[in-house]
Amino acid sequence: MEVTSAPLLRLSHVTLRYEHDLQALDDVTLSIPEGQRLCILGANGSGKSTLASVLCGLLAPDEGEVELAGERCFAAGEVDFDAYRRARRQIGLVFQNPDDQIVTTVVEDDVAFGPENLGVPADEIGRRVARELHRVALDDYARRDPTHLSGGQQQRVAIAAALAMEPKVLVFDEPGALLDVRGRTSILKVMAELKQAGTTLIHITHFMEEALAADRVIVLSQGKIVLDGTPDEVFSHTDEMRSLGLEEPFAGRLSQMLRDHDANLSWTCSEERLLQEVADALKGSKPSSIAAPAPSKAASTAPSILSVKDVSFRYADMASGHKPALDHISMEVPQGTSCALVGQTGSGKSTLARLICALETPDAGEILVEGASTSDKKKRRALHGRIGYVMQHPERQLFAQTVEEDIAYGPRNMKLQKEEVARRVDHALTLVGLEDKHAVSPFELSGGQKRLCALAGVLAMEPPILVLDEPTAGLDPKGRQDLRAVLDAVHKEGTTTIQVTHSMEDAALADEVVVLNESRILMAGTPSEVFSCAHADALRTHGLGLPEPLAFTLRLQELLGQDDLAERLGFPLTIDRLASVLALLLSEGVSGQWQ
Repeated sequence: MEVTSAPLLRLSHVTLRYEHDLQALDDVTLSIPEGQRLCILGANGSGKSTLASVLCGLLAPDEGEVELAGERCFAAGEVDFDAYRRARRQIGLVFQNPDDQIVTTVVEDDVAFGPENLGVPADEIGRRVARELHRVALDDYARRDPTHLSGGQQQRVAIAAALAMEPKVLVFDEPGALLDVRGRTSILKVMAELKQAGTTLIHITHFMEEALAADRVIVLSQGKIVLDGTPDEVFSHTDEMRSLGLEEPFAGRLSQMLRDHDANLSWTCSEERLLQEVADALKGSKPSSIAAPAPSKAASTAPSILSVKDVSFRYADMASGHKPALDHISMEVPQGTSCALVGQTGSGKSTLARLICALETPDAGEILVEGASTSDKKKRRALHGRIGYVMQHPERQLFAQTVEEDIAYGPRNMKLQKEEVARRVDHALTLVGLEDKHAVSPFELSGGQKRLCALAGVLAMEPPILVLDEPTAGLDPKGRQDLRAVLDAVHKEGTTTIQVTHSMEDAALADEVVVLNESRILMAGTPSEVFSCAHADALRTHGLGLPEPLAFTLRLQELLGQDDLAERLGFPLTIDRLASVLALLLSEGVSGQWQ
């Protein structure tokens, strides 16, 4: 329902410039009524986070007018600091990177920090802390050090801290970037509850499906608002969205692909509507011949380049009765393969990645990399040169004055000849598509380009093993596509890749998938083995999902009452595969003759 109350937040002709005359916001005019749920979309570097900071009162613009929570904070080039101070008491912000927001070494103290600064009575603070930790499922972590938690758990701490202040306006800047499916669903549920209670919500996201729950969606490009409307109105501009590096939600992409295959279906962003239209078109149809299953990836016969043998690990601040971060983990990764580590937030994925990279050593068990134990101090330094590690926020690894200098740092430390360093820098830049950025400062790149630049710095060392921790988190759709293309190219060159990811779509592209749950391995195998109907319920139960194409197929199967539909469609794990087999099925109709 459309919200028609007076604006709670208002920007008029706002322009904001950073150093070097970089214009982050360009003549932005925006009114947000009380109680509205607004979603802000845009490619990396479009100005979304800057706009969020202006709406939260953390940044004042160079030009225009700003009114926040009834306070006139900026006008005629003048900042009213008292007005900003009063307004900020009513506005909460959850940053994109949670470690930018965490200020203490105890979880419950961090959640209490905001209310304490607002002068809330002590007994009320205790009630709020308990309530919000329960809301984000961190009751058992109240006394833990947040710096020892996973990135997703840290994000939940930051969200609890913002909620404990009970703001009138809450701004979420990519809150689900580091969360698993269950975590993102939980945050969306919290948003729905807050919306129902009358809280004004501003949600920045790169997950297009999350925008469907908003009252209103705006799209930024180069600091300007270029689209503004309901979710259906905005996503109907498919060509413009794609030109901006964005995409429609899954149902929108699938419906368009089916229409491109001449299927008589409506374009829609509603998965419910698309399911019903496809089901109506297929009622009574049950082909006698079936679609050939997608080619299954055979288990590799190459020798193991990595062996994890009965490994356990516990962080120092874990209570003695608390389950360790890793508990008797064993796995093998053949040389030249790609492996995806998936699991709910806090399952041990990042810890395992750090142990593989020899940044920590197991309490029990052994990790062998190319036959060398990571526990051997004499060999550990050499191992660091054999394993490339791309952290959750790799752009924070950038430090040099130019892109070329940053990427050359690793090869130079390897004492390589000048010509070889130059060759590696050029090759790495070509791989990531930044070959024209040699002399540019890495800090002037867009968010996605910074991520690729940091990756290039690791690739230039040409490690035989590349470990990536949530490499696509926080990237726009085009950035994710670009990164996947880079990883595919690196893999084809023979590099063994191990990727920690919450994206089931990314996991489906790997050779091997390892599922962690509560510090143990729940299951492992090829994507077709792990993402099978036999494991679907177990994956959902443990806070994970299925690749969207398979999830859609199973919902369609249930709607039609045909228990073998997923099998007849070949258990599609990619949207291209699903579109092609569904289009074939729709084109044959009730005749059902598949040749």
